[in-house]
Amino acid sequence: MAWRSKSSPLPLPLLLLFLVSLLLPIAIRGAEARSISRPVALGSDPSLSDGIDTPHSYSRSRSVPLLRLLTRSEGSRGFRASEEGCEQTYGFLPCTTTVVGNLFLVVVYGFLMFKAATYLSAGCEMLLEILGPGIVGGLFLPILGALPDAMLILVSGLSGSKETAQSQVLIGMGLLAGSTVMLLTLLWGSCIVVGKCDLSENLTSVDSQDTKGFSLFGSGVTTDLQTSYAARIMAISILPFIIVQLPKIFKFPSGQRLTVLLSLIVAVALVLSYCLYQIFQPWIQRRRLAYAKHKHVISGILRHAQMETLGRLLYDDGTPNVSIIKKLFHKIDLDENGLISRAELRAFIIGIQFEEIDLDRDDAVDKVMDEFDTSGNDIIEEEEFIRGICKWLEEAKRSITFSGAYSKRFLHDFHMKTRDEHNLLLDKGDEVVENVDNPAWTCFKAILLVLLGTVMAAIFADPLVDAVDNFSLATSIPSFFISFIAMPLATNSSEAVSAIIFACRKKQRTSSLTFSEIYGGVTMNNTLCLAVFLALVYLRHLTWDFSSEVLIILIVCIVMGLFTSFRTTFPLWTCFVAFLLYPLSLVIVYVLDFIFGWS
Repeated sequence: MAWRSKSSPLPLPLLLLFLVSLLLPIAIRGAEARSISRPVALGSDPSLSDGIDTPHSYSRSRSVPLLRLLTRSEGSRGFRASEEGCEQTYGFLPCTTTVVGNLFLVVVYGFLMFKAATYLSAGCEMLLEILGPGIVGGLFLPILGALPDAMLILVSGLSGSKETAQSQVLIGMGLLAGSTVMLLTLLWGSCIVVGKCDLSENLTSVDSQDTKGFSLFGSGVTTDLQTSYAARIMAISILPFIIVQLPKIFKFPSGQRLTVLLSLIVAVALVLSYCLYQIFQPWIQRRRLAYAKHKHVISGILRHAQMETLGRLLYDDGTPNVSIIKKLFHKIDLDENGLISRAELRAFIIGIQFEEIDLDRDDAVDKVMDEFDTSGNDIIEEEEFIRGICKWLEEAKRSITFSGAYSKRFLHDFHMKTRDEHNLLLDKGDEVVENVDNPAWTCFKAILLVLLGTVMAAIFADPLVDAVDNFSLATSIPSFFISFIAMPLATNSSEAVSAIIFACRKKQRTSSLTFSEIYGGVTMNNTLCLAVFLALVYLRHLTWDFSSEVLIILIVCIVMGLFTSFRTTFPLWTCFVAFLLYPLSLVIVYVLDFIFGWS
């Protein structure tokens, strides 16, 4: 279940981050700075415009030096000389040509987009409480959660001439890259810091116990296995980015439009696949839980066999000890007829204590019989038993690599590992739909919030994009950096605050839900939001010139995807890996665009 979003002010660290990040580019000056002239009417106030410009209002002008920084060659993207007054969005919303005025408008419109995202999230969660996780949680919740970002990306290249769209669409790419990078770096690292608990000897976090302070290796966060699967899905979702870059990689520009279309198709297919996965996830969850329980039965039988037969099932070189396996077979064969029946197998399993899990012994007998009885005669012969045990031992050896596959403790370690896997999956299986006191009113309120959030996002997306573009013109800061830093705070701050509050509970379960939501948000950015962006590029015949931006998305998603896909425990030191990726992303774009001229 998704975390509950609340309408609350931004925490002080995020507010400070916003201000510092916004002012940081202004402090950076280019090595060959130059003044950018801009016409300003003498004797007139170039502040808020009423949207009506007289033919000679800017005829007599003087050169006003603007901030000289991050300059590119004339005509490059991110810079357009403003030769006219600003144009009001919808003909009545205010606009301005000053730095402070545009900064104010960015904050105001950004706050309105923040409220739109909050209403959408609250409405979706109410519907989830009433209707359960099925189609609502699997289909509508992920799409509506990504709606504000998708709306901003859409309007960034929808209106105006092709030249205007080519320039403004960079704002959409900045938002797309900024949202992904912020979720996987700043938010991910913050959740590690606030959610850390003491790590036990087996390197799993102890719920609600945080006595080791900021120990880099002694404290951290543990998530369940399902969360690592969500991270793998996130890593797969970068496929459309790779496809659309193929003409750039192989220097085949004539195929760019075709690859944009192909990437669009793949992105849409991934969105649909991800939504279907979310819908049918309970079925998948139960299958994984059953598999984990079966592995625990295997480990329990092997450990019990080694204890009862007073011998090791493996030699020092790792080969099975067939004599010990035969000894175990004859011990289970109570009637000594050289065959193991279902009754004898059930008696053996009953003798094994599985206190850690609620075991259905009849089901365990069926699964063992299915694996061992290759002849299909409903009994286990000695050769079948030896082959089955050898197969289990090979699986145990592959699973346990950290303690040495042939040590005396390896079966005990295998048993503990399968128990932990089962318990982690079991924690995810206790989702229940809460009872709602007044479902009719709650449903009406939920639909009203969803509609209100959707309408607000549709109305204020365009003026926010215009304000960012005008602020870029007024300060000569490339619009990509503004949208990369500022706009994700508007569209994702509600989820960010909720994630941090959720992680503060310092429990494996809440941490798992928190990180699953982060990976899910990135997956929707890489599929749904990218599909909207690619559709704009294809339908408006825009040029795909976003190599540096795509590169940072790939770097962050691949690094964090590999980092989180194959482990469930994250010591505190891992937060620094995430934090460092954020400034590194900005540096990479700056170096590639302004020094190596990728743009």
